[in-house]
Amino acid sequence: MLHRKQNTQRRKSAVRFSFEGFAALGIVAALIFFAPFVASGNSAGNPISQKQKTDSKKNQKKDTAAAPASIQGLPITDLSESEAILHALNRLTYGPRPGDMEMVRQIGLAKWIDQQLNPDSIDDSAMQARLEKYPTLHMSSAKLYSEFPQPQVAARKEGVSIEEYRKEQQAKQQQVTRQMTAMENGEQKDDSADASMDGGVDASGKGKLTKQGYNGGDPNRSPLEFYQQLKTPQRIVVELSMAKIDRAIYSERQLYEEMAAFWFNHFNVFAGKGADRWMLTSYERDTIRPHAMGKFQDLVEATAKSPAMMFYLDNWLNTDPNAEQRIAQQRRGRGGFGGFGGFGMPQQRPGQQQQQQQQQKRQFGINENYGRELMELHTLGVDAGYTQQDVVEVAKCFTGWTIRRPQQDGEFFFNPQLHVNGPKYVLGHTINAGGMNDGFEVIKLLTHDPHTAHHISQQIAQHFVSDNPSASLVDRMTQTFTSTDGDIKSVLHTMFYSPEFWSRDAYAVKIKTPFELVISAARAVGANVDLPLPMMLWTARIGEPLYQCQPPTGYKDTAETWVNTGALLNRLNYSLTLAGNRLRGAHVDIPALVGPEATNNPNGALDRTIKILLNGDVSAQTRSTLEKQLNDPQVIEAKLDDPIKKINVGTVAGLVLGAPEFQRR
Repeated sequence: MLHRKQNTQRRKSAVRFSFEGFAALGIVAALIFFAPFVASGNSAGNPISQKQKTDSKKNQKKDTAAAPASIQGLPITDLSESEAILHALNRLTYGPRPGDMEMVRQIGLAKWIDQQLNPDSIDDSAMQARLEKYPTLHMSSAKLYSEFPQPQVAARKEGVSIEEYRKEQQAKQQQVTRQMTAMENGEQKDDSADASMDGGVDASGKGKLTKQGYNGGDPNRSPLEFYQQLKTPQRIVVELSMAKIDRAIYSERQLYEEMAAFWFNHFNVFAGKGADRWMLTSYERDTIRPHAMGKFQDLVEATAKSPAMMFYLDNWLNTDPNAEQRIAQQRRGRGGFGGFGGFGMPQQRPGQQQQQQQQQKRQFGINENYGRELMELHTLGVDAGYTQQDVVEVAKCFTGWTIRRPQQDGEFFFNPQLHVNGPKYVLGHTINAGGMNDGFEVIKLLTHDPHTAHHISQQIAQHFVSDNPSASLVDRMTQTFTSTDGDIKSVLHTMFYSPEFWSRDAYAVKIKTPFELVISAARAVGANVDLPLPMMLWTARIGEPLYQCQPPTGYKDTAETWVNTGALLNRLNYSLTLAGNRLRGAHVDIPALVGPEATNNPNGALDRTIKILLNGDVSAQTRSTLEKQLNDPQVIEAKLDDPIKKINVGTVAGLVLGAPEFQRR
């Protein structure tokens, strides 16, 4: 049994206390105090929800009688027009950008939702152009193996020893790490600290590194270009992560990106397991994304055939225990190998002898890992009544589903020599389609099981509605799943057009994951991001390193996983760094966002920032905590006896982004 314990190792680093950090101590205390409420996921005890419920009751009769035109066609009775639009933007997207509220109001909420449910109708060409800076996204697994080989292979190509190659790559990696650390922290070392990191300042006031650091000494050179000099396998996952961030921030097909991330997490593959780092790009591009809004059975079949999934859950090692004897007999009959390697693979060339020897050492036999996770996580759920023997029988159905050369090109390959022939018995059904079709029959059986319809509906509702969605909603979604043959888009439509989705109890109760927090903050302040590396690092620091979830469960989607004192402090530090325009690779202009009139009035600046970033919804205690920071000399950027006050609106915005209300969606 694979472990169920989530292993999201959090990076431990010394906390930098800049002046914003000192100014924020009060809000940190509030965050800690509110942690139980932030995590509660319900209205009881939620400092926002009680106020909103009171306001809602005053307007409910009026809203029910004549709903604004922008929200007609939807079962919205508990929420005001602005609340409903904000709710939709917080759930169907990674958070509103400046102007999104008015855009949806003009289009009409129902029409906008239908557009998001049909992503092909949305022009996203600008997003595709942005992704061109990541060449690995278009490479096959074989090409990635060739371009970013294992150290021993790369050393042979360069004609150096493995020790020399590793030393060279470590030096390059250390240089990039220094750049990334400076970018992540939003700081620049001075000459006395490290002359190699001194490149002066650019027009925006940000430091730029010389050839030994940022920009490579060329002011016209993107820091991404320096990173792209690296030919290590790590670069593959870094480019995947940066592309994921870019898509989440800039794609107009926001719901599609939400679903692509949802399904990757549901069918999780850990980038750190051996050959998976070379196969992960194809897994996301060719397996997850094409089926994110399609039929669930097609998605399961695609993941089952994916080399990345096979390697991660060891199904490529899943074989008939008698296959070794059968293959040996065939070899003897052919006077030698007869065209078969250790796993019945096509005979390898001399340069592939080492891999062939490794394959020959592997033991033949049933491996239950994929069969178990297919039932427990991917389809039926934990409490679906299947037995250990069902797991074994499912595993038998997938024997022979393997990888031709996992350390070279990672191609799917069905080898009939490794398959368990004869009937198998799964959940009381006889599976005897023969060969590869045994696996397809099992997938069809599992994806059409009522437990699967309920399990998947529950998971989707938990992500989009609340940590504990109502049974009535899940039941209706389950019925839609069954009646539409697992059509994901139809299940989403049922959920988005349900009263439960628009209920007061579902409003602002989902805790943002670290990734959602990092992205939503960038979108909220209209950040112009040209290098997402620091955001990738912050996401990891807050607790969700991308593509690095080790257990097959994926990252949890409930509040208790993400709410703790250390994580909340890191969230606040990120918010202050971003809003203070100190996050390398991103440009933020808070004064332009809040308007010039807010820069001279502390309370006006706070009111304006809360209105823009929180739609004006803030608890009395959070507001009181924020107001206490307004007289801090660093916030007002003046000495204690200086009569001229100029508000640091970036710090104010950072504190608002770090408030409990922004941690929820």
